[in-house]
Amino acid sequence: MRSSNPVFSRRGFSRDNGYAGFNAQQPQAGGPAVGTDPYATGNPYAGDATNPYATNPYAPQDTQLGAPQQARGNVMTIDDVVSRTAMTLGTVVLTAVLSWLLLPVDPANLGKSYGIAIGAALVALVLSLVQSFKRKPSPALILSYAAFEGVFLGVISAAVSTYIADGVVIQAVLGTMAVFAGVLIAYKLGWIRVNRRFYGFVMAAAMGFMLLMVTNLLFAVFAGGDGLGFRSGGLGILFGVIGIILGACFLALDFKQVEDGVTYGAPREEAWLAAFGLTMTLVWIYLEMLRLLSILQGDD
Repeated sequence: MRSSNPVFSRRGFSRDNGYAGFNAQQPQAGGPAVGTDPYATGNPYAGDATNPYATNPYAPQDTQLGAPQQARGNVMTIDDVVSRTAMTLGTVVLTAVLSWLLLPVDPANLGKSYGIAIGAALVALVLSLVQSFKRKPSPALILSYAAFEGVFLGVISAAVSTYIADGVVIQAVLGTMAVFAGVLIAYKLGWIRVNRRFYGFVMAAAMGFMLLMVTNLLFAVFAGGDGLGFRSGGLGILFGVIGIILGACFLALDFKQVEDGVTYGAPREEAWLAAFGLTMTLVWIYLEMLRLLSILQGDD
């Protein structure tokens, strides 16, 4: 299954377009598989040591070994990724702000507010599932997902800020931005090396994390309280930190995806897939940061 949780997102660009990124095996949501590391032995794009782009499927047909490649107008660039990500994140932020203002959370309508949040989250889940099974990215689906995700975040953030920890939303936003900037700097400086081993470790850790969270939820539903206590108190703080670290690891995978897509000439439309992955990862980090800060402030 796939949700706004980046654990369930498909990493890598579409196989049909000739670029597989990490996932040469076309993993679907709920069953990610480790694919091909472009830097590992057997890299289909390796070509010759003097020209790693010699076998790039997007290179012009008349490109020869050692000859400069001609400019292509239909390949993905960093600017494409930045603009699509800005549109997607902008949609999330806009709908979140509108939800906060137009759907106020008050004691008389608390159940209704939570119902709207849950409904929006379910719609976002369905849209993300549809996108995960599509062979090509759909801007309409991705922006619709972002809109409903924003409604969910707006209502939940308003409820947390009003009834649990006033001012925690701004802190969570700043914390998310700090994690993004920190991972980006570490990635660019080479402190984080994203390879097949890193990918496998992150996916295994993420699946274990989600299994524990689902188990905790089931115990909470049937036994009441906070289940096994993974979402509150000392254990809640520990798992909040682990969740943020996992989100940071997925950011590194996203950056690798974007870097490889630009390097190997992925189609321009794949910038939407990169924006989709980055948005889901940032939403994950924000929610974990919001929950962690709420627990910390609640213990004061």
